[in-house]
Amino acid sequence: MKRRKLIGLALVCATATFIQAQQIRESATIAPDLTLSAPEKYAGFNSVSLLDSTDVTVQENGSGSFVIHRVVKIMNRQGAQDYRVLKYDYDPLTADAAFYRVTIYKANGDVHNLDINLQLDYAAPARMIYWGARQIMMEVGHLDPGDILDYQINKKGFTYALLADGADDESRFIPPMRGQFYDIVPFWTTEPTLRKVYRVTVPANKELQFQFYQGECASSMRYDERGNKAYTFACSDLMPFPKEPNMVDLFDAAPKLMMSSTPSWKEKSLWFNKVNEDYGSFEPIPEAQAKVDELIRGKKTEMEKIAVLTHWVADNIRYAGISMGKGEGYTLHNLQMNYTDRCGVCKDIAGTLVAFLRMAGFEAYPAMTMAGSRVESIPADHFNHCVAVVKLSDGTYIPLDPTWVPFCRELWSSAEQQQNYLPGLPEGSDLRITPISAPENHYVRIKADNRLKADGTLSGQFTIEAEGQSDSNIRRIFTTGWQSQWQNHLESQLLAVSPKARLTKVDYGKNPKDYQAAPIRITFHYEIPDYALPCQEGFLIKPFATNNLYNQVKSYLRIDTSLEERKYGFKDACSRLVEIDEVLRLPAGYACDIEERSRSIDGPAASWEGDVHLKGNQLRLTQRLALKKRVYEADDWENFRSAVNAHKDFGNYLFIHKK
Repeated sequence: MKRRKLIGLALVCATATFIQAQQIRESATIAPDLTLSAPEKYAGFNSVSLLDSTDVTVQENGSGSFVIHRVVKIMNRQGAQDYRVLKYDYDPLTADAAFYRVTIYKANGDVHNLDINLQLDYAAPARMIYWGARQIMMEVGHLDPGDILDYQINKKGFTYALLADGADDESRFIPPMRGQFYDIVPFWTTEPTLRKVYRVTVPANKELQFQFYQGECASSMRYDERGNKAYTFACSDLMPFPKEPNMVDLFDAAPKLMMSSTPSWKEKSLWFNKVNEDYGSFEPIPEAQAKVDELIRGKKTEMEKIAVLTHWVADNIRYAGISMGKGEGYTLHNLQMNYTDRCGVCKDIAGTLVAFLRMAGFEAYPAMTMAGSRVESIPADHFNHCVAVVKLSDGTYIPLDPTWVPFCRELWSSAEQQQNYLPGLPEGSDLRITPISAPENHYVRIKADNRLKADGTLSGQFTIEAEGQSDSNIRRIFTTGWQSQWQNHLESQLLAVSPKARLTKVDYGKNPKDYQAAPIRITFHYEIPDYALPCQEGFLIKPFATNNLYNQVKSYLRIDTSLEERKYGFKDACSRLVEIDEVLRLPAGYACDIEERSRSIDGPAASWEGDVHLKGNQLRLTQRLALKKRVYEADDWENFRSAVNAHKDFGNYLFIHKK
């Protein structure tokens, strides 16, 4: 999903300038003989951006328009293919966008001005959220290396669908927080860029706070001829931002500009609260009140009541987004709609929970959050998700996310730990952050008891237990899959260890569909012919429990630990505790060529300990890996990497030889 693409909570982005044709000619003429000063610097790149400029003007009411001006030099055939068609996304509920000019300066000196009347406007590609987004397209056609493509897009309005009903009038271009403006401007590039410029002009009486993060730029503020404030930010000679595997979001690592006319997050919180209270988003209805009364009947503590309401909403409101007119964006649809339809996006699911909690006697409110990256102190609305908060009897608020916890034993998904959120409280709130969830809250324990026969067959049983996010991952086949597929899924776990594995029996313990009863626990019985590899005077065997078994729970194995250093932070799916205890009983007359040993690693990001010892013909290997965060700093890499590598190495092949 594209960055800053709204998931249920459509939030206002930059209200940028719509400048008439005669006003937008700055840097609009590019000499056809323009050449790169150091062409060898760009060898191997498909294209080079000579200019990437955005010019914004903001009106008193926060409405505005902008012009995007790009000049690109085509370097090779792939670059020509990449720019054969120009595309730009917009939302017709709140914006108009069109190509104003497209000019091609051919390498041979010819100049082609394309007929902009040939531009097309299509429904933009969408998945799960269908809010009528559009995409303008302009076919450029054949380009040759050395050609320069110069184009300009005019847009009026703001980017995301908020409090709009689709009326075709000027009011749809005014942002919901009337008079306020903000923007979040990425200053990283995917191709070499000689000059990147962002300019915004605001009325003289409008205050604008800004900050440039994770880099430097040239900046200035001047008064234009009308007395308006004109802020300009520019960078030169930008190269594509280098990425690292599993790194944090680019908004958390690459250069970016953030600005806002809103004084503080508290003011945004107060506004968000008032919008939904005035709209009546959480007004009770009799049929929903009856369901709430049914759910909390017999529940004695406040957390029992909160849990049963959160889980019912999470499990019974399907995620599906269609355009419903007024009530999109910051405004949460009312309970009558949500409870009747039993579907919606995150704000509809969160709004249903807020209403349910209020009907149960709790004080609850919606909250905005950003799933995927950090939210800064500058109150520019870097949000893409809606959740809920509830006030406990001790006066503290806790976050709840019914969208992310269907059939999950958590009330707030720990895949969202270390994540900023802003509640819409009547007293206002500053930006908050969810805490780190201890690894013990997401344990996965594998205990195996195996016997190796003299012909290389391995037989035995193992039990897997899990909690938190690990529980949800293992349990998903039971809560969302067809019961007819359960056996195949469990067999696939053994087949990942060996294609010859045979599952002979499964003990589910309690009903695996009942996720609220207890952490999941499954026992497998199996036999694997030819598991041990014959070699001179014995066998090679890889410990069963570390041989691709339930790797779906071990997201850390997908992180490339061959990298010696990292420049940027990195992410895992969740904090996690992995405990492995495997007993291997050797056949009579065989011994294991291994030294008994114990090792351990400890640090602020991760810890690991392993032990192996042999007693008679019984070999026992134990491991305990604790990964202590979801989002890590670059300085955590050495500790994280050494712990994970030790965990991997401890499961290497063992030599079983004849005595």
